[in-house]
Amino acid sequence: MVYKIRVILDAKESIFRDIEIKDKQTLWNLHLGIKSAFSLSGEELSSFYFSDEEWSEGRAVPLEDMSEEGDGEIMSDVYVNEGFTQKGDKMRFQYGFLDLWEFFCELIDVTEEKPAVNYPITVYRFGNVPLKAPSKNGVSGGSSKKSAIPFMDDDFGFEDDFKSANFDDADEFGDDDEEEEGYNDDIFEDDED
Repeated sequence: MVYKIRVILDAKESIFRDIEIKDKQTLWNLHLGIKSAFSLSGEELSSFYFSDEEWSEGRAVPLEDMSEEGDGEIMSDVYVNEGFTQKGDKMRFQYGFLDLWEFFCELIDVTEEKPAVNYPITVYRFGNVPLKAPSKNGVSGGSSKKSAIPFMDDDFGFEDDFKSANFDDADEFGDDDEEEEGYNDDIFEDDED
């Protein structure tokens, strides 16, 4: 069987793609199909999340195993028909680390497999994909969106401390930082016999 999955970009504008994929392919294959359909470059971290009717994030299925034991479930372990058991089932997909792309995936149709088709395949495109990940308020660039690094140095005022500091050669005791004459830094000097 072939599953038609509508993948909607979380953006202010309507931007979505319909992707057909075999039911016995894995979420890793769907991940590749989404990357291709939305022209996402690179090899960023990503995860699928099982979701309910309100798109709440459930169990995560990451691209790579991040568990300490090394036995966690990953995308290549989960078949598409396990993630989407019936029409209307939903999953969320997140791609990226610093620029977080968020997608809503819903199974909209189940059909017969067509011969000589290389699945997954994008069968319908609507809307233009922005160059950067859209933020939660719909503006590209991701500056006001939730990300994996919520605080930057300027949030703590470090930059202001360095602007007012005077970095000359004298320390607080009036000594300069130059080496004193005869001082030897190399304590492991080779003795020649």
